[in-house]
Amino acid sequence: MRSPGGPNVSFDAEGNLASGSVYGLGIPHLLFMSFQMMFAIITPALITGAFAERAKFGPFLIFTALWSLLVYVPVAHWVFAYDGWLSAFSTNADAPDIGLNSLDFAGGLAIHVNAGFAAIAAVVVFGKRKGYGKEPMEPHDITMVVLGAAILWVGWFGFNAGSAGGATAQAAYAFTNTAVAAAAAGLLWTLASWQFGGKPSVVGAAAGAVAGLVAVTPASGYVMPMEAIIIGGVAGVLCYGAVRLRAKIGFDDSLDVVGVHGVGGMWGALATGIFANSAVSGIPYAEGIMQGEWGRFTDALIGIGVIGAYSFIVTFILLKLLDVTMGIRVSEDEEELGLDLTQHGERGYTTDESGVPLGVGNVLPAPPAMYAASLKGQSAP
Repeated sequence: MRSPGGPNVSFDAEGNLASGSVYGLGIPHLLFMSFQMMFAIITPALITGAFAERAKFGPFLIFTALWSLLVYVPVAHWVFAYDGWLSAFSTNADAPDIGLNSLDFAGGLAIHVNAGFAAIAAVVVFGKRKGYGKEPMEPHDITMVVLGAAILWVGWFGFNAGSAGGATAQAAYAFTNTAVAAAAAGLLWTLASWQFGGKPSVVGAAAGAVAGLVAVTPASGYVMPMEAIIIGGVAGVLCYGAVRLRAKIGFDDSLDVVGVHGVGGMWGALATGIFANSAVSGIPYAEGIMQGEWGRFTDALIGIGVIGAYSFIVTFILLKLLDVTMGIRVSEDEEELGLDLTQHGERGYTTDESGVPLGVGNVLPAPPAMYAASLKGQSAP
């Protein structure tokens, strides 16, 4: 969700941005707004994974609205806007690289680092789930996990390639880099879990693919595909280690927002500062350490530090205020019954079953008389 820019931006004779559409790129304002809103919506949604199964719905809605306005909006402006102090772009055609120039193509800093540090604050304020560390809390439906990861992977092509602002060579790089980084991360996570966990896990493979998608997000429009494979592979191992550490220290981040999005986003931002190549973006100063330029790496460090601190502090304050005024966590009884029932008056799944009791032994097809009798509430002859 970066503002379309770089070499495709057109200026008039006075050096001002061309008019008529968003940044002179021919993109309708309404379309650009909708594209930006997609990222604005998904960022607070990521945070919810850290405190799943324990939040009151009303305070959660208020938190989402306040966080979007007070945290996401300013951070997105810093990173993506032409006059943002972390942005790699400028409205001045004669000095296009004013500022720190943190290279964030599609949201590694503004979305994933931002959500990751907010998730840390959320876990600290909410505390652990009832029974965490004492009772098994496995995924309730692995097929849904895999299906969700697959849908997310497809959607991520739109996140990253769409951030080029057009059907350009940079968009093609972003599309390809998104595919290969996710594949590499999924493979390396699986191999790591096989080596250190004893068995390869399909849930782990799905989580690894997401880690690769996260890590390549800031780099997708700035690096070559071979570098994207490295970024994804390192993300798979690094995020796997972060998740293992989370489990070891008993940090109850329900869906590993910190380990996957926070750690993956930080690595992706730093990796962009290492591997960025101007041949991909066409932006002369978009060069990383491998091209002999250290500035983009240090800019990424500053971006991580400032965004991480701002997100954590404001999130912590918001949740504390809501907790004092409204209470943000459900009671233990409500948590035991489940939020579907206690917060929404419905059940996500109906597990009650009824039928004709069968005796011990081989299960054979029942005669028609048994079905008829059971429907009438009588005993079968």
